Amino acid sequence: MTRHPGDASAAASLPEAPPSPHGAEADRHAAYPDDLIRSILTEVKSIAIVGASSNTVRPSWIVTNYMAKRGYRVWAVNPGLAGTTIAGCPVVASLRDLPEPVDMVDIFRNAAAAGAVVDEALDLPVPPGVIWMQLSVRNDAAAAKAEARGCTVIMDRCPKIEYGRLSGEISWNGVNSRVLSSKRRVNAGGAMQRMTLGGAGPSFRGRG
Repeated sequence: MTRHPGDASAAASLPEAPPSPHGAEADRHAAYPDDLIRSILTEVKSIAIVGASSNTVRPSWIVTNYMAKRGYRVWAVNPGLAGTTIAGCPVVASLRDLPEPVDMVDIFRNAAAAGAVVDEALDLPVPPGVIWMQLSVRNDAAAAKAEARGCTVIMDRCPKIEYGRLSGEISWNGVNSRVLSSKRRVNAGGAMQRMTLGGAGPSFRGRG
């Protein structure tokens, strides 16, 4: 997927997680297919991380740093640090201050505050194709609103953890990724063990 800064063509939504076999009322956000997560992380190229911290031991800093080092164009959103950088990524005060459209908004705010973040994202001239709420962050009303606007929503997940699990990086730390594959893992290069995601699942047809 080729992208250019400022490209404002609309993003198509990803396939939704399939319903649980336990009935129509079952929670379809309780689990997401690996192909869906892989497709998002493969096709998304730019991310705004709302609530990014400059404290290097905070999860939001670690995720910002990790995603930037995996080749994503990352904008940190923190009104108190606007005009500076976090993990080498430029910081803006709000989503409205982003200089270009982004493919995904990653929310490091509590569930109650996530609703206002989603509203701000949907009010952008070009809304993101993906709204991602971090671990322990879930706001079903905000998710429904975003999905009604054509966004794909992931809740209570961490993109860093999912990238590491699906790429096989997490296995280097002795953690069972629960992903079986006969394909050779591709090293992204550099001194660290940085693996790529390899083949994508269902295509995410974003801007460009």
